[in-house]
Amino acid sequence: MSEQPASIAELLQRIDQLESRNAMRDLASDYCHGFDKHDYARFEAIWWEDCEFEIGPPFGAFTGLAGIKRAVQEVLWPAWRETHHLTTNLRVWFDDKDHARGECDVDCMGASPDHQVMIVGASYYDRFERRNKVWKIRKRTVKLHYFNPLPGAQMSPPG
Repeated sequence: MSEQPASIAELLQRIDQLESRNAMRDLASDYCHGFDKHDYARFEAIWWEDCEFEIGPPFGAFTGLAGIKRAVQEVLWPAWRETHHLTTNLRVWFDDKDHARGECDVDCMGASPDHQVMIVGASYYDRFERRNKVWKIRKRTVKLHYFNPLPGAQMSPPG
């Protein structure tokens, strides 16, 4: 028995999910680029205005774009001289055509203002929503796996 060709509607749904997955990967990347490069406009653009950002101890939970701004500009950026985030393993599940859940892992190396190098490992659990044809993060929950100093390590330019 031969397999039936996909209907146009099925193909359009598959294309939409492929495009949506790429949009969500861009959100994960823009989180890292925006945070690490101190590009607040880029970082803020990934969130819906009614978002939730649950970082957990030692940083806390924040709601709305005002909360995002406070989290980044008053809590996180002052705690770090520099950071370098690497997200990987993004997995997406669609609840319906405009709602999806995502999970990815992050490794981050950073240095505090007093030059203490830290290594952080975590997982991000996201709720993505599409509104007016645009995907953004509605909620991100961070689960920290480790947050450890690297005694004697330095983050300095080559040369």
